[in-house]
Amino acid sequence: MNDICISIIIPTYNRADKIYLTIDSFLKQNYDPKSCQIIICNNNSKDSTEKLIKQYVNNYPDRVIYLEEPRQGVHYARNSAAKMATGDILYFTDDDMIADPNLLSEIVKVFEFDPQVASVTGRVLPKWEIEPPQWVTQLCYNGLLSLNDPPEDFIISKNDCNVFSCHQAIRREVFFQSGGFNPENTAGEWIGDGETGLNLKIKELGYKFGYNGKSVIYHIIPTQRMTQAYLNKRLGNQGNCDSYTDYKKYVYSPFKLWVINIKFSIKAIFLIPKILKSLILRKLDWRIKFGYTFYYLYRIKYNIKLITQRSWRELVLKTNWIEEDA
Repeated sequence: MNDICISIIIPTYNRADKIYLTIDSFLKQNYDPKSCQIIICNNNSKDSTEKLIKQYVNNYPDRVIYLEEPRQGVHYARNSAAKMATGDILYFTDDDMIADPNLLSEIVKVFEFDPQVASVTGRVLPKWEIEPPQWVTQLCYNGLLSLNDPPEDFIISKNDCNVFSCHQAIRREVFFQSGGFNPENTAGEWIGDGETGLNLKIKELGYKFGYNGKSVIYHIIPTQRMTQAYLNKRLGNQGNCDSYTDYKKYVYSPFKLWVINIKFSIKAIFLIPKILKSLILRKLDWRIKFGYTFYYLYRIKYNIKLITQRSWRELVLKTNWIEEDA
């Protein structure tokens, strides 16, 4: 029997072709079914997601819960599902993940080990849809694909242990104390820093983070994520995320933001000869360097919005997204 009750939260958007793999993997957990619930939050899917999930609800009425979140944005879906959750631990994942059967039983061990640990993650490994090109395995076997595979097997730290929201467990009371997930991709627009911001808030509250390498989940990596176009967009979105985080922390004046933008412009220009050199020498790192030109471009554009739009500044400075009205 397992004493710790867990709520598994899965936001989804148009992933009927994959989410069944995620749901099945959590139904097969080596964890007492009476001690965990699966909440699937449909965030305006236009495919057959609703029908699929309701079939699971019919087949597992005591284990699977269906929720709809009409506000477009994964943070809305996660935070709304958290309000419905009854578990002592809220476990967040995505709709393109496949959990190892021991994932939950291993992740709770970290919470039992240290009561000051508020957020726990584990190993995130790739499940490639096709054989990845060399540059992807060499350059992107990391956070660029939301992968987490450190050499350590067990970590307790004041830092976030590279936790991603596709594999993150949080004590329920701490989640609500921190104000929930910050926005990230919202109706196609990348606004904020998502789990990064949440982890910063948890850290500011004085809690610790944990990692158990025996708690394993697999991230399905589709073909379209093994392209330069995806890498450019991924690094561009990271630029949005970092600008959000920085402004929230420092609340820069418009003048300071213009100065920062000049620095970003210079850095982007200086990348050009480095990219050309890598291309001439046939080094794969040209791809990362080229991607970072999008990082700086997105940061510049984001800062301009902060300079010119008061409503955008107010949105960035918002701290509690759980209390956001529908």
